[in-house]
Amino acid sequence: MSPDPGGGVRREEEIRPPATLVIFGASGDLTHRLLAPALAHLNRDGAISPQFAIVGVGRTPYSDEQLRERLADGARVFTPPNQGRPGDIPATVRYVSGNFTDRELYVRIKQILEEIENQRGGGPRNRIFYLATPPDADETIVKCIGESCMAQVDSGWVRVVVEKPFGHDLASGRHLNEALLRVFKEKQIYRIDHYLGKETVQNIFVLRFANGIFEPMWNHRYIDHVQISVAESVGVGHRAGFYEKAGVVRDMFQNHLMQLLTLTAMEAPAAYEADAIRAEKVKVLESIRPFPEDAIEEWAVRGQYGPGVVVGKRVPGYREEEGVDPHSPTPTYAAVKFAIDNWRWAGVPFYLRSGKRLGKRVTEVAIEFKGVPHRFFSKASGELLPNVLRLHIQPDEGVSLKFSVKIPGPVLTIQSVYMDFPYSKLGAPIGGGYERLLLDVTHGDQTLFIRGDEAENAWEVLTPILSAYEKQTPPDFPNYAAGTFGPEAADRFLEKDGRRWRTL
Repeated sequence: MSPDPGGGVRREEEIRPPATLVIFGASGDLTHRLLAPALAHLNRDGAISPQFAIVGVGRTPYSDEQLRERLADGARVFTPPNQGRPGDIPATVRYVSGNFTDRELYVRIKQILEEIENQRGGGPRNRIFYLATPPDADETIVKCIGESCMAQVDSGWVRVVVEKPFGHDLASGRHLNEALLRVFKEKQIYRIDHYLGKETVQNIFVLRFANGIFEPMWNHRYIDHVQISVAESVGVGHRAGFYEKAGVVRDMFQNHLMQLLTLTAMEAPAAYEADAIRAEKVKVLESIRPFPEDAIEEWAVRGQYGPGVVVGKRVPGYREEEGVDPHSPTPTYAAVKFAIDNWRWAGVPFYLRSGKRLGKRVTEVAIEFKGVPHRFFSKASGELLPNVLRLHIQPDEGVSLKFSVKIPGPVLTIQSVYMDFPYSKLGAPIGGGYERLLLDVTHGDQTLFIRGDEAENAWEVLTPILSAYEKQTPPDFPNYAAGTFGPEAADRFLEKDGRRWRTL
């Protein structure tokens, strides 16, 4: 038992509910790199119940012990050095191999679930189904879970976690939501975007709504524009088959970038709770000005990387990557300007960019404020630059504020300086996002997960861009070298607005 903030006492089952996590795609890369370390960390920190169990499902013919060894290897290899020893995988690990379309597979899963639940000696039969699988398998898996009567229990709860992308376009996104809702209720569905588990992303709420100095200036009167950047130094790697169908807009904009935009632009919710927060995010998406499909070049720029040098290593171009069409028109870079037509953001452009094989790996939200109304430092040396609030999301999480100061000395010299607040100085290890989100699933907290209408609204916003790119002949690809920060057209894209991209 432990005290409850409301004055009561919380039971152990509420703090660390016994549950069984069924991972579809347990032999895959996502489980190995991301879920395994997160589960080991949660187990190490005592955040999950000692009775927490894992049931892996995949096509690779593993034994129970082989899955345990693979999970333990993932935890060892992919735990960052600053997070300490990863900890052990939960005690109970089972594995079932088979094809996701085979109904007999689900009979075996159900039998194992009941065995584990019976071994606990009664109590709630809490289940989490995690779809760490290719998107085209989601509907089949969900349907079979429902047909095998695993989606409802007489005691406890059942939840399903769905990885992005949530469909391939608006029509498929709606179809996936309909398929999910035929088996589960919306309160059981957790559409996961690991960016929402990152500390800086969550801190946008605190930065804006717990500090009286920022919220009064968080509008068109004081902010000139916002830049949101997700730069990746890696190429497509083993994901060429998926990436050829998706491209950068589907892969990064529909989820990560749109989430960062809505969190930055949303109004204060009535309460810090899931429905209130997600309702405000939907309002932002509904306020975005529709893109004109016949003039999309005024709002978006695309690119594809060619050969180059990244971190001192020569790398191939996208069309030379294994599994990629040598004449592929798939964009690996995009820059898009969004206009939010509401009272707060009228006239403030949001510039979003993302690309692969860029000069470095970095994700940030940069809020650039308007300049001072009257500049009387005409005799001062140095450049008077605008104030910028930067939210560093990866790799080094933190917040910084740029402002101008006078350099000590007899001459009036102005220089921009940064006030930095790296989260590493707080002393606590920073998780990778999945730890927090998995824990929220066990607690039934949907605050940091995407609601069905939210996912559909994001697709609706981006559909004109996707439609235009499918109809138009792409630029002369490749149009930027690996190791740079995108095509020259992206620089001109901002220059025509009298602005420029921030140096990452």
